[in-house]
Amino acid sequence: MIPVQVVGLGMSPADLTQRAKEIIREAQVLVGGRRLLDYFPEHRSMKIPLGKDPEGTLKQLPALAETKRVVVLASGDPNFYGVGPLVVKVLGAESVVIHPNLTAIQTACARLRMPWQDATVISLHGRSWDPLAAVLGQPGPLLIYTDPAHPPGEIARFLLARGLSQARFCVLEDLGHEAERITWMSLAEAQEREFSPMNLVVVVPEPGEASPRRPQLHLGLPEAALVHQAGLITKAEVRAVVLAKLALGPGQILWDVGAGCGSVGLEASLLIPGGKIFAVERHPERAAQIAANRDHFGVDNLEVVCAPAPECLAPLPDPHRVFVGGGGPEIGAITQEAVRRLGPEGRVVVTAALLETLEAARTALQQAGWEVEVVQLQVSRSHPLAGGTALQALNPVWIVTGFLRGGPAA
Repeated sequence: MIPVQVVGLGMSPADLTQRAKEIIREAQVLVGGRRLLDYFPEHRSMKIPLGKDPEGTLKQLPALAETKRVVVLASGDPNFYGVGPLVVKVLGAESVVIHPNLTAIQTACARLRMPWQDATVISLHGRSWDPLAAVLGQPGPLLIYTDPAHPPGEIARFLLARGLSQARFCVLEDLGHEAERITWMSLAEAQEREFSPMNLVVVVPEPGEASPRRPQLHLGLPEAALVHQAGLITKAEVRAVVLAKLALGPGQILWDVGAGCGSVGLEASLLIPGGKIFAVERHPERAAQIAANRDHFGVDNLEVVCAPAPECLAPLPDPHRVFVGGGGPEIGAITQEAVRRLGPEGRVVVTAALLETLEAARTALQQAGWEVEVVQLQVSRSHPLAGGTALQALNPVWIVTGFLRGGPAA
C-alpha cells in the first residue's frame, strides 16, 4: 500500500510549501471537502468528496492506495480539530503521512498581534454548547471554531445570557482570502449581525467579568436551591440513590419522565458529559420551573419537553437510561415504552411513593422479561426539638431498577 498523504492547506493553497504542492500535483486521487477540492479545478485526478460520512469514505482508500497515490486535503492543520486523527484511525498510523500547516487560530492571533500560548481554544463544530460552557470564567482570550449551528450571533447570545455583557468580541471572516474581514464589536451588536460561514470568533472578557457569578450545580442540591411546586421534588437522598442506580456515563441520552422541577435531570447532567437529557413534564407550570432551574444553573444539555407521556416519547432519540419520577396512571405504559426503546445495556429506574405505582412498574418490567430490583428508602432528617435534636421521617420511597438479564447490575 502506498502511504496516504494528508496535506494541510492552511488558510488557502497560498500557504502550501513547495513540497506540499508537489505532493498534490502528483496525486492520482484527491480526497477532501468540496470547498477544498474546488481549489484545484484543473487537477486531472479522481476526486472524492468527504461528505456526511467521512469515515465511510475513508474506508475506501486502502484499496485505491494499493496502486494509486492518494492525497487527503485538510483545511488549516490536519491534526488540529481536523481530519488527520480520523485518517489515522481508519487507515492505521503506519499507512499515513501528515503534512502540517497554519491553523486558523495561529493566523487569527497573528492578524490581531495577540499571543496565543495563554489562550483557551475550543471547537463548537459538530458539538454541543458544553465545551463553551465549561471554559467560561477562565482568564485570557477565548478562541472559538464555529459551525452553522453555532454562528457568532448565537455565541454572543450564549455569552450575554451568562453575564458577559462587557466582553470584547471579534469575528474574523474568510481568513487568507480576498474577502478577509476582521471586526471588533460588542456582544449586543454581534447577536444582530450575519457573518460569512467561514469565520472564527475571539472573545476577550473584561477583567471584572472573567469569572461570571453563577450558582454552582452539584450533586445533592438542597430542595430550596430549586424552584419547585411545594412537595413535588425528588428529595436529595433519593436523588443520590437514583443516580447511582442509573449508572450514568459520558455521551448517554437520558429520559427524565415526569420530571417535576427537573432535579434528577439537572444533577444527571454532571455525570453524562457530551450527553443529553430530555426532561419530560406534561404540566406547563412545572415545565417552566425545569427551564428556570436549567437556566439558573447554566445547564446546556437538558431539553424540556412539555407534553404527556408516553405519547410524546415517540420522536425522542432512543435513550441509554430512563428515569421515571412521575406518570400517574400511565406509569405502566411509560415503563413499557422505556424498555421497548432501550438497548440491551439500558437501564430504567422508577421511583414510587404509592404501592400501586410500585406494582405497575414491577409488572411492566417483568412482563418485558427484565430483571427487577426494588429498594425501599426510608429517610429521616434531624430537626430541633425541646432544646435537643430529633429525627423526622420523610415518606418512604421505593426505587425500582430494571435491566435485561446479563445486563449491568448496580
